[in-house]
Amino acid sequence: MDDILLALSIPVLVFASGIYGACDHWRRRRRPTAPSPYAHQAARLAERAMLARAQDIVDGAYETLAPLYDTPGARTPTEAADVTPGADASRDHGRSAPAAARKG
Repeated sequence: MDDILLALSIPVLVFASGIYGACDHWRRRRRPTAPSPYAHQAARLAERAMLARAQDIVDGAYETLAPLYDTPGARTPTEAADVTPGADASRDHGRSAPAAARKG
């Protein structure tokens, strides 16, 4: 008799847990809880982290692939910033006399 009760207790337990799950589901659908403000905050923080990570990925890809798109012999922005206006350029375009000497 003990084996029969043990064998029947398993289907009864499964059936009871199914009834409990159905009733719990029905109760939660009838009385939904308000969304937690912490869930919204966590979503905003996750979105910011995702955008920061995406920006890092795009910046890294740009730094890695930028030399492929540069033309050969073109100056980089840092090289162009080192040149001061008028340091290497002259107005006479290769004429023999400097411009200051001709004015006087």
